[in-house]
Formats: sequence, structure tokens, C-alpha cells
Amino acid sequence: MRAKDLNDAVLHQLFTGEDTNVFAALDGASVPDLLDKLYRLLPEFECLFRGELEPDVAEVAPYLVQLEPNSEFTRWIVTHGWGQHWGIFAVSPADFRALRSHFRTLLTVYDASGRPMLFRYYDPRVLRIYLPTCNAGELSTIFGPITGYIVEDADPWTLLRFSPDSGSLSKEQFDLDPEAGQNEPSASLQNAQRQLS
Repeated sequence: MRAKDLNDAVLHQLFTGEDTNVFAALDGASVPDLLDKLYRLLPEFECLFRGELEPDVAEVAPYLVQLEPNSEFTRWIVTHGWGQHWGIFAVSPADFRALRSHFRTLLTVYDASGRPMLFRYYDPRVLRIYLPTCNAGELSTIFGPITGYIVEDADPWTLLRFSPDSGSLSKEQFDLDPEAGQNEPSASLQNAQRQLS
């Protein structure tokens, strides 16, 4: 029963907005049999790497998927992937094509010597650490058309929601444990998010 409570709480947080789309950027290297599930359940999806990929690269590549509230694929991702660092969730009024384009622009970063590197922002362990370090310009770049990122915390019973707020970052932390006041941001975090700016 506790696992069902967690799944329901995550789904509730993902699909709170009426006029927004929900997307998942999923890491093929972390999600077992992702391609099989995508081709069997057929949500709208596309690889974030461009061009024809060798099969072994396609298996570990990142994928953008548009999620629907009651789809089998959405339930599978939340039920099996939450807490397993399978990917991140993004909420946006933009359509699939705009999100695909935006996420592709974030894949490559450059080190101090100008050498290109893959930025694994679609790993929630990376994104939840990276976002609080961003300045206003970096936040604008990483958010683009996205109104909120939703990621698991190290404790899967804690959901983090990041959103842009006038050039600064707003961070809300939701305790998903039904015994602890499910889906309510913690009071200490509400104060902390005001101090982030």
C-alpha cells in the first residue's frame, strides 16, 4: 500500500497544471529496457541525440517522452523509476517539438580548455545539485520554455520542484509520505526558497 501512496503522490505532483504539458527526459543508460517499453507502449518520444545511432548507443541515449496522466507508460515510469534516477520531469506550456529542441541545446557543455563534454542534466542527481549553483543567465538557459523541473531527492519520499522566479531559483520540497502531510511543501523550505534569490 505504501508504494501505491508514493506513486499516487508523484502523479498528483506531475499533473497539477491544467494548461501545461508534462515531459520526462529519461536516461537510457539507467532505465532497463527503455527502448522496448517505448516501442511497445508508443508514447510520443524521440531520442535527444541527433541522427542514426548504433544500436548500443541508442540503448543508452537520453530520450524525451511526453507523458499523459493515465497512460500505461506514465504509470510504468513512476512505479518503477521514481527513486531509481531514471530521469527528470519537466512541465511546460510548450509542445513536444519545442521541448525536444530545447533539451538538445543543453546536451553539450565545454570545459575550461574548450573541450566539449556531455552534460547529463537528465540525471536527477546532477540536476538537483546543478540548479542551485546557477546565475540568472544560466537559469534562463536551462529553463527556456520550462516552467518547472520535478525530480526525486536522495530520499524518494521527497519530491523537489524547481522553477524560475524573476532571475532566481525557486525550490519547493514536498514530503510524499501520507503520514507526514503528503504534497505539502515543508515550511522550512518555503523560507529557504525566499533566501535563494
